[in-house]
Amino acid sequence: MVYIPPSLCSIRMQPHLPNAASEQQQSRHSSVLNNMITRFSVAPMMDWTDRHCRSFHRILSRRARLYTEMVTTGALIHGPRARLLAYHPDEHPVALQLGGSEPEDLALCARMAEDAGYDEVNLNIGCPSERVQKGAFGACLMREPDLVASCVAAMQAAVKIPVTVKCRIGVDDQDASQSLFGFVETVSSAGCRHFVVHARKAWLKGLSPKENRDIPPLDYPLVHEVKRRWPHLHIGINGGITTLEACNEQLGHVDSVMVGRAAYQTPALLLDVDRTIFASTDAALARDEALERFMPYMDAELSRGTPLHAMTRHVLGLYNGLPGARIFRRHLSENAVKPGAGLAVVREAIDLVRRAALAQAAA
Repeated sequence: MVYIPPSLCSIRMQPHLPNAASEQQQSRHSSVLNNMITRFSVAPMMDWTDRHCRSFHRILSRRARLYTEMVTTGALIHGPRARLLAYHPDEHPVALQLGGSEPEDLALCARMAEDAGYDEVNLNIGCPSERVQKGAFGACLMREPDLVASCVAAMQAAVKIPVTVKCRIGVDDQDASQSLFGFVETVSSAGCRHFVVHARKAWLKGLSPKENRDIPPLDYPLVHEVKRRWPHLHIGINGGITTLEACNEQLGHVDSVMVGRAAYQTPALLLDVDRTIFASTDAALARDEALERFMPYMDAELSRGTPLHAMTRHVLGLYNGLPGARIFRRHLSENAVKPGAGLAVVREAIDLVRRAALAQAAA
């Protein structure tokens, strides 16, 4: 089931007044709202963390916080907001990430997020893409902390759910320590209590978004220093973290860790998050079992006309490092795109992995 609240059929320009539906949603997720701070989350990633991806990730970890792809205020206000805000109820705790720089627009979109039942709304101050720069938001706002503070203040005045910020340590030739410390000081003074810091600069000229994820050097100690200077703030860290061991190491310095590409490209990483990061005593799922649990969701989506490959693209890396991983990826990549492809394709791919494991064991 995809949850699309009736309130999304129109935009309410008046001040936010909680309705019965939103009150029920807040009550239903009160434990999430009362314990907003999480130790581990999967980063918002454009073209990756759509609702199908998040539904699969929620099967792998019951406790990780999930984030939507960045949604711009313009898209929500003028575009297909019901589709952009749709999600499966099982995704909680889930946050909506917004891109924008107009306080009034961000406040309006934050109200939409709250009405839709999201547990958090996050402001993107880190994306370096040309499209974002042309819209004067994302990473370029690292240069305008006063404007970001105004945006955060407007959003917080409009909603009861937490408003958080994801930023970089600086952009271009800024002195990273001065830019980051000044940014946190200014934005926290507007009431923001939760920052996730990508521990790299963003180079707005000369590097592509992909290169900005790898080339600028990481500076974890600088983020650690933010936590020391502002111990009352929740400080999360992001960038270049690929193992749960590295997550636990970072948690000795900051409050939370956000993992991006590693969680997407090797999703089995999430199978051990609840035990390793949250000290859960529940047994981790096996990869096959996780896929089996994803099948009812896929089946429901197929019945609505969603193509199989829209969902299986998010599971391609599940068996990475194991016998049969390559044939699993190839089988799904070649067959899930075919007209009428159904769950039989997924079951065949699982069977191929099992056969490869048996063959290696017998060798």
